[in-house]
Formats: sequence, structure tokens, C-alpha cells
Amino acid sequence: MSIDPYRLLGFAFAAADLLVEVAENGKISFAVGAAEVLAGDDETALIGRSWTGLVDARDQPLISALFDGLEGAARRGPVIARQASGTGIKSKAFSMSACRLPQNSGAISCVISRASADGMPQSASGLHDRSDFEAIAQSMLRSAKDSGLKLELAFVDMPGLEQAKAAMDPAHAAALDLRLGGALRAESHGGSAAAALSEDRFAVVRQASDSATSLSDRIAKLIAKETGDTSLSPASYALALEGDAGAGQVIRAIRYALDDFIKDGMSAEIPANLSDAVALTVKRTLAKADALSATVANRDFQLIFQPVVGLKSGDLHHHEVLVRFGDNASPFPMIRMAEELDMIEDLDLAIAEQSIAIMIADPMARLAVNISGRTIITDSFMTRITAMIDAAPTLRGRLMFEITESAAIEDLSLANRHIQALRQRQCQVCLDDFGAGAASLAYLQQLSLDIVKIDGRYVRDLQHGGRESNFIKHLVTMCSDMKVKTLAEMIENTTVEDAVRRAGVDFGQGYLYGAGTDKPQMPINKQIKPAARRAGTRESWG
Repeated sequence: MSIDPYRLLGFAFAAADLLVEVAENGKISFAVGAAEVLAGDDETALIGRSWTGLVDARDQPLISALFDGLEGAARRGPVIARQASGTGIKSKAFSMSACRLPQNSGAISCVISRASADGMPQSASGLHDRSDFEAIAQSMLRSAKDSGLKLELAFVDMPGLEQAKAAMDPAHAAALDLRLGGALRAESHGGSAAAALSEDRFAVVRQASDSATSLSDRIAKLIAKETGDTSLSPASYALALEGDAGAGQVIRAIRYALDDFIKDGMSAEIPANLSDAVALTVKRTLAKADALSATVANRDFQLIFQPVVGLKSGDLHHHEVLVRFGDNASPFPMIRMAEELDMIEDLDLAIAEQSIAIMIADPMARLAVNISGRTIITDSFMTRITAMIDAAPTLRGRLMFEITESAAIEDLSLANRHIQALRQRQCQVCLDDFGAGAASLAYLQQLSLDIVKIDGRYVRDLQHGGRESNFIKHLVTMCSDMKVKTLAEMIENTTVEDAVRRAGVDFGQGYLYGAGTDKPQMPINKQIKPAARRAGTRESWG
């Protein structure tokens, strides 16, 4: 076989399982290698076919953008794409790099190797959401440090994109989303580290190669090609992901950088590199820590009490103590921040202290106080909370604790010893949001508890039957065998109430029994009548 020397040069930049050349018309003009494994056919059968026949439709915009971005003799990639389905294909994904040599009549030389499809984006645009992107960025950063690879976090701001799409017909707007998603993925490391942060703000983790301006230029050309609109001018900047910061600082720096960009776009305070970003986040973290410390010290929060009833009797059993901060918004961001700043124990103790004071003043009150998975394993918390309980014997049998899964319990053995110390003081302990976290079964296996609260997403869907119904029935049976009671949250109507009662759940909590109030409203063992259940307004309870 006679091979043009330029063709050999095109394939010389990498070793691969399959070498493919794509002509200007998009057809495969040359193929050699493990074609049957990667394409389900032999080499000669690929000649004359479109390259799109090798690639899953979800990833065709990625490969198309990879090809469109080839300039000069520069190599682009590798990116990972899923293979088109077909008989005989053994591998589900492949890694591709490409270059276009001017001397080779405009043909694109591609090297293809088998790869794993793990971590591939599942959205229609091929872009990750904020949460998944954070995890990918952190994972890539760890790998880069081991390999010496230089990565950067690049931000792309596209003002006017949302309005431009709104003026298009739906099919054209959807096509633009696909093309834009492919272009951003083509810029990212591995082809999967790109995210949509908002309608017109995006982020990618990429190799530190060319300037952020070059990235903006390629995106602008793509938009002009797709829409004919040259008025949209993407802007971008990059944050070099290198430095000696600790893992926790790096995670926080990435998170804050994303927060700033989502909020302010290109007008955000722009750090030049990871070290500068870490310095900025340390400054902000200290300010937040000071503010949170003042909130805890001044007890600048409000306690809300939501009723929990016995499903068999209809009697009020206890109230869960919920916390709200200044604007009465969801407490989750503040609690998350307290956990990140290692201040959650102080907040938990402050809430417990306030709750205990209410119980001492009201001998009929029976309250369940939330404590973090981080707090339950600290000796200092146990010393202080047991001292409070021992100083007020009337709390016994009335004070309960709910262990939340907002932070993982790192030492289950220690946590169980602390739980038993509370139970010995006649304080019941509940595991909150069972089923929401991956560790729930391990917790139930290793912790001796009194109550398990079933995560609301299973309860909400219970009225529709299916897997949620089976999950709750099996959980109730398992807990009953272990002599552990069950509590269903987010009961919003009588249909759901009937379903959880039939499943054998012991307690119920939710809008059906009334909204939370600023103090416990009813004495224990008083039945909640249907009219009272309808009182109040729908709220989201943390």
C-alpha cells in the first residue's frame, strides 16, 4: 500500500487503536487499525462513509466543533465521545485527537482509542450543571497535580445570548444549544468538563494552551456560523489551576469563583491564578466566619416549630425545631456554610440551648432538635449537651435529637457511643432524611436509633405507587424488625397520609398538619382535627 508522506505525518503525532482520515466532504477517505472493535466493521467498509456514523448523536456536535476549530497544523483533543450503536461494537466510547495539515488537501487526520464513558454529560446540550461541574473540576485538578498537567478554569460570558435565542424558532434555538454545547466541550479537557452556569454564562476546565481571547474568538465564529448574528461577542477569562494551596482551599476557591461569575459575569473580581483566588476566598471566608460567629453569639435566628403526629391516633407527638435566619429564607446555605467553616457545632449548641430553655418554661413541650453529622462525633458537644440535660431532669422523655445527613458522619462507632449516651438520658434519637444519602443503610446498620425519618422525595411520590411505595414498605418492615419507628415527612394531602398509614409508618409531618409556628401551639396528646390540618400555608421545611 502506498501512503502519502503527509498522511503519515498526520498520524505520527499519536499512537491509537484506529487511524481515520476525514475528507472535506465529511466522508472517511482512509482508515487503518482496530476498526471492528471501534466501529463494528473492517477498515475498507468505512471508506466513503460519513464520520457521523461512528459517533453517537449526542456527541456529534462535540466532534463537529472539534473539526471546525482546527487551525493551521495545530492538534486538538483528545476528547471522549460515545460511539454510535451498532452490531459488533465492543467499546462504548472512544478518545479522539485531530489535526488538519494544509498539505493534505484539507483532510482531517484523526487518531482514535478506546475509552470509558464514565462521567459523560447526560443533558441535551452535553453540558454539566453547576454541582457536577464542581466535582469534575476538583477531580481533574487532583489528577493534574499527579501528572504535571497544567489546567485552567475558563469562564465564557455571552451577553445577549438568551435574548437572541428567544427571537429564534424553537428548532433553531435547540440547534444552537447543541452546537454551543459541542463547542464548549471541544474546548474542555477530555471533552466533558464544560458547564452551563446560567442562560449565558459558561465554564470549562481546559489545558492551559492558548489565550482566553482565542477561546472567545472560536466561540464567536461558531455563533456567527449558526445564527448569522455577529453582534454576540463572547468574553472570557481564565484562572490558572496551579499552586500549593490545600485541597479544602482549592475547593472553596473554585466554588467562590463560580459564584462570582454567575452573579457578576465579567465585572466580577478576577483573580489571575489559583493562589490569588485562594487569597481572595480566605479574606471572604474570614468575613463570613465573623458574621456567622456574631449570628450565633447574638442568637440572631428564629426558631420555628413544626408538628409531628402519630398516624394511628392522630395525636400530636412532638414538634421539630427548625431554624430561620434574617430573611426567613431556606436555612440550608447558612448551615452549609457553618459546616464548611467548622462552626456547625456552635450553631447546633445555640439552637439546642434555646430549645431547652423553651422546654423548661413549658413542661408540656416535646421538641426534636437537629444536629449535624459532624456535631454528633465531637466530645465537646456531648460534654455541654449532657450537662444541660443533667441540669434539667424534666427534659428526659421530652427532648429528642434528629441527626441530619447534610454532612457525613466520619466515625460511626464514636457517633453510636454518643447516641447511646443521649438515649440513656431518655432522649430519643432520629436519623433524618433516610434515603437521601448514600450512607443511610450503613447508618441504620451501625447506629442504634429510635426513629428513622423517610426522605420526603419518596413520600411525595408514594401516592403514585411504584418503586417508592415498595421502598417505604420494605423500610418499615426492616425498621419494625429492628424495633425502630418510622416518620414520613412532606405529607401534604390526605391521599399521601392514607398511603403512608397503610404502609405502616408510625409518624407523619408536613403541610397537612399545619405550617410551622413561632412557638409550640398545642399540648401533647391532643388530636389534630381535619380543620386544623388545613390551616397554615405551604412552606419548604429544612
